[in-house]
Amino acid sequence: MADSKRYISKTELETHKKPDDLWISIQGKIYDVTQWSHHHPGGPLPLLNLAGQDATDAFIAYHPGIAWQYLDNFFTGYYLEGYLVSDISKDYRKLAVEFSKMGLFDKKGHGTCILLTIIALLFFTCVYGVLCCDKTWVHLCCAGLMGFLWIQSGWIGHDSGHYTVMSDKNLNRLAQLLTGNCLAGISMGWWKWTHNAHHIACNSLDFDPDLQHMPFFTVSSKFFNSITSAFYGRKLNFDSLTRLLVSYQHWTFYPVMCVARINLFAQSIILLLSKRKVPNKAQEIFGILVFWTWYPLLVSFLPNWYERVMFVVVSFAVTGIQHVQFCLNHFSSSVYVGPPNGNDWFEKQTDGTLNILCSSWMDWFYGGLQFQVEHHLFPRLPRCHLRTISPFVKELCKKHNLAYNCASFWKANAMTIETLKSAALQARVLTNAVPKNLVWEAVNTHG
Repeated sequence: MADSKRYISKTELETHKKPDDLWISIQGKIYDVTQWSHHHPGGPLPLLNLAGQDATDAFIAYHPGIAWQYLDNFFTGYYLEGYLVSDISKDYRKLAVEFSKMGLFDKKGHGTCILLTIIALLFFTCVYGVLCCDKTWVHLCCAGLMGFLWIQSGWIGHDSGHYTVMSDKNLNRLAQLLTGNCLAGISMGWWKWTHNAHHIACNSLDFDPDLQHMPFFTVSSKFFNSITSAFYGRKLNFDSLTRLLVSYQHWTFYPVMCVARINLFAQSIILLLSKRKVPNKAQEIFGILVFWTWYPLLVSFLPNWYERVMFVVVSFAVTGIQHVQFCLNHFSSSVYVGPPNGNDWFEKQTDGTLNILCSSWMDWFYGGLQFQVEHHLFPRLPRCHLRTISPFVKELCKKHNLAYNCASFWKANAMTIETLKSAALQARVLTNAVPKNLVWEAVNTHG
């Protein structure tokens, strides 16, 4: 009997990758998600980045089983001609099914409630120390606690952006606003916008915003060609100022990380003041206003300007530990140029990430980032299970001759600095890449 299915080729599918004409393939069936992209909970960007190709593995990674029932609403009636599944993808999908059967995606434990309680205690301890004690060392300790509080609230914000950490979605949203916007001054809307793009296009120099830190840092000499950011929609100019800063980036890395929080504040405010559509924008703005009310007010109760400045500096510097952790997982890993490819999902996610070796009693310090490979492959999985699934992921990598990248915290720092140093030295020896100016000549004058 003749096959009555209608097929389209991969070449034809690739023509449907524009905002007003957006098709994807999932398990060989073609879906038109053009209109849905405007309502997609993860935003339109992940769909655009994977448009015109197979996106099965990414769909499995980011969606619970219940999402499959809605796909038929977007089915075009076409099937992908010559659709094949690689051995790696087959094993990856089997692993996702097994974890689902084990209930790992639903068992969240009580870690979030415990951590929220700790954060509340830390906050009130800081407030009490500032308002009720007159010792300078107490105020500085409170500043350190504030930085530690921001780190821990960041982990909850990260978790709640990937899966529901509370008993329902409304409480989950409340946890996001409290820990992200109100306590830390960072828009969860901004975080989800950038973080979703990062996960989909892990370590793509032009699609992953987490690698686009010019003029301060570049992890690859490919940035010297002033590549265009698909995320920001503009050219990342490698000009003379950028060259100067990048040439010493391996020395400035840790100092910049101490004040990196300023960038998150700025990016949050810029997004919320822009015309870009942000879900629950009023809530986002309200949460940011709450932060910029209580934090400056708390600092103002310190007895003098010296202590006020030191309080801000210490709290920011302590939080800088978390910013370093973010960089360790990706800066020294493999990078590429171009959009993500749904056909090598597993390979790209493992190749672009680095695990941090640590004992189980230190898991609180890393917030799940120590199992970055597992987290990128199964982003919906609660972090309390990442250590459990690690052996399965490691075995799968071994089976398919893929590297399972991991290093100690200190080794990862050394690898990151080495990556930055390599790019810095290449920037110094560039000839005619950018016009030299008097500042550059003065800094590099010897003798």
